[in-house]
Amino acid sequence: MTKQDRDLTALIGSRICHDLISPLGAIGNGVELLQLSGMGDSPEMALIAESVTNANLRIRFFRVAFGAAADGQSLSEKEIRAVLAPGVDGRKIKIDWQPAGDLPRTEVKLAFLALQCFESAMPWGGQLTVTRTDERWQMSAQGERLNINPDLWGLLSEAKPDLEVPPAHVHFALIRPELQRQDRTAMVQIADQSIALTF
Repeated sequence: MTKQDRDLTALIGSRICHDLISPLGAIGNGVELLQLSGMGDSPEMALIAESVTNANLRIRFFRVAFGAAADGQSLSEKEIRAVLAPGVDGRKIKIDWQPAGDLPRTEVKLAFLALQCFESAMPWGGQLTVTRTDERWQMSAQGERLNINPDLWGLLSEAKPDLEVPPAHVHFALIRPELQRQDRTAMVQIADQSIALTF
């Protein structure tokens, strides 16, 4: 993937997320007005409100993971924790996010892409701990059942031009180019019930 292709991919991601945020916000405002008027007190309306909240969180997550991230930009700890809030968007993994304070957006982008890899490998849930020491990230996860695809995890450290990556796992294909852009390398350790990633 060339630099231009990589930049275009991120710009497309930013554009799609940007265009979806406004209508989702409008739907959320409409639901809130219905609830305030007393017309929204029903299980159906509660389901719509929850779905809109979930969609908003996923869009905000995707905007960081797939969108453009210029050098020098940062994300606040408050924003990161809001997007990763437990139990709101149906995420089954419990995330212990330990890095404190505002962080470089490029680094958080990489961490969010990696988080999606862990979600793919842990469809039955588990615990993920994220730490950052001296600009070096470590993500370690434990789960009773893992769904590991060695070829996909291998993409984090080596190019596999002949490997067809399905759309649902595109995050695996995007990590290595982003690692290279940030002059980083990834080390993955996989066991029966654990995965560790350092970059």
